[in-house]
Order: sequence, then structure tokens, then C-alpha cells
Amino acid sequence: MISSYITVSGTSREEILINKSRFIGYCAPCESETEALAFLQGIRDEHKTATHHCYAYIVGENSGIMRYSDDGEPGGTAGMPIMDVMRAKSVVNCCIVVVRYFGGVLLGTGGLVRAYTQSAQAALGAAGLARIELTSAEECEIPYSVWDRVRYAAEHLPVRIENIRYGSSVSFTLSFRSCDRDTVLPAVLEASGRMMESIPLDECFSPWKTE
Repeated sequence: MISSYITVSGTSREEILINKSRFIGYCAPCESETEALAFLQGIRDEHKTATHHCYAYIVGENSGIMRYSDDGEPGGTAGMPIMDVMRAKSVVNCCIVVVRYFGGVLLGTGGLVRAYTQSAQAALGAAGLARIELTSAEECEIPYSVWDRVRYAAEHLPVRIENIRYGSSVSFTLSFRSCDRDTVLPAVLEASGRMMESIPLDECFSPWKTE
């Protein structure tokens, strides 16, 4: 099983104009081929009069599903360049659709490759990237007397303190990459003066900032 992968943080729409043709790039995260196709269909419905709806998507562990289409553009000038933009960033679980409204000026095969590449790059850049990593969490409880020390330590570690509750003591959820468990958990425990009590929670996949 994979422990991490890179995908997009959200959806985006970016438009560029090249020799009177409008290129509108859309990008969205998708966890399945069904989601990718639904996203594509939504763009098609929104732009029914567009000349082309070219796309590419990569879905699944080890990029198991990879599909693309030139949608009437000369072979290899649209779908594959869009795919190459995602592959260059090692992005998965992502769909990019580039809509073209033809402006009357032929771009040639080289011009089309550059146009679709540029549009896909703009859409991907606007969506932003996140590394999805296998994440562990601990349900923690500490005395108020060590709360400031624990927060200070957490600010300098690759952890997140979430769901803070103030009662007779301070309770919170401590999240961290599973691969960091052996370093961050002892560090937080030490910051608490070894007064922290914790119960492990189930692992899940969660986004972390890319380097």
C-alpha cells in the first residue's frame, strides 16, 4: 500500500487567449474514474458550443488509470500534453480539462501542443498541490501547566494540534505523518514533562504541504 501521493488542493479555472482562440483550463481532484468523468461532463455541459473539450486524468494507486483525449484536435497535440503536465509533477487523482473556442487562426501542431500545455500548467498551478500522506493521530490530555510548552514544541514539529477542548485539563487531537511517529511523539511527550496521556486513533490519508 502507498504511504503518500501528490494531488491538487482544490478546483481551478484559468483562461488564456492565443491567436484569437480561447483556451479555458479546468482542474479538479478526483478519487475515482467516475468522479473524473462527472467533472468532464460538467465542463462539457457548461461549454456546449466550444470547439474542443480536451482532457486527461490520472486516478488510483500507482497511477493505475490514465486516460486522455484530443477531442478532434490533431493526434497528440492536446490530451497527451495535458497528461504530461500532470506526470511532470507526479500528480495523481486529478483531472484537467481544456476547453477551446476556435478563433479562426490555425496554430499548427507545435502551436497546439504549446497552447494546451500552457493552459494545463496554468490550471494546475492555480489549483495548488498537496501531498496526501498516511497520517496517525493521538487523542491527548495534558495539565494546563504544560500547555504552553506543548504548543511551542508543536510549532516547531511537523504536527497539527486540532479539536482543542478546555475542561479540568486540556484535551486535543495530535496529528502527524505516520512515518514521523518515532520522532514527533516522543518530542511532544518530553515537552509535556512526560505528563501527556494519549490514546492512538485510526490512521487515515490527510493532506500535508508539499516541499
